Amino acid sequence: MKHDDPDTGDTSFDTAPATLAPPDADLSPAPARQPWHWQVLQFASTYLPVMLMAVLAVGTWWLVKNTVQPVDERPPAPPRHEPDYVMNGFSVQRYTAAGTLEAQLEGKVLRHYPDTDTIEIDNIRLRTIEEDGRASVATALHGLSDAAGTDVQLMGQADIQREGVGAEPPIHFRSDYLHAFIEQKRVSSDKPVVVTQGGTVLRADGMDYTHSDGVVRLQGRTRAVIEPRERKQ
Repeated sequence: MKHDDPDTGDTSFDTAPATLAPPDADLSPAPARQPWHWQVLQFASTYLPVMLMAVLAVGTWWLVKNTVQPVDERPPAPPRHEPDYVMNGFSVQRYTAAGTLEAQLEGKVLRHYPDTDTIEIDNIRLRTIEEDGRASVATALHGLSDAAGTDVQLMGQADIQREGVGAEPPIHFRSDYLHAFIEQKRVSSDKPVVVTQGGTVLRADGMDYTHSDGVVRLQGRTRAVIEPRERKQ
């Protein structure tokens, strides 16, 4: 404020200390509060994508859980008759618990079929040895056996020879088809067969032979040439 001194004629001014604002004080005006509908819109724009993804995930899970699966009325395709392994020029031996040779199987080509669990063999040769040491040899152009080798079918120039014991001569079977049951010690055929033992020759349309009794049961038309027994002196 201005003052005039009447004695001296001098003029003076009143000075008051100035109030300074703190250096960090924000002197900008406070922002105005946004309307509620604008705040809701801003919230929705921020979290709406996350909410939509959650709803989509739940909806997909519900749809998969409640969707009826289509029923395929077609029967399953049968397994294909194809070999899973092949052996060439093979030889397989089987031994008893005592360590003696029980059977030996050989062939040119072996094919195993998993769908039937059977073995096909080209140029098969099967040799078996019984407990008394008597051996039997079976050969054919083609063989079909179960996995255990106890049921063997011989096809094409089938031939089985069984050794004799003592005065009993060997017995010989020939046919286009012979069916050998190894464990039962039995041979059968529904094809024409020739059975030879010593000088006796039997021909028939089929036959069944068992080793246990040594009897040949002939089937169908039969022709026989029987060797006469020697007379005792």
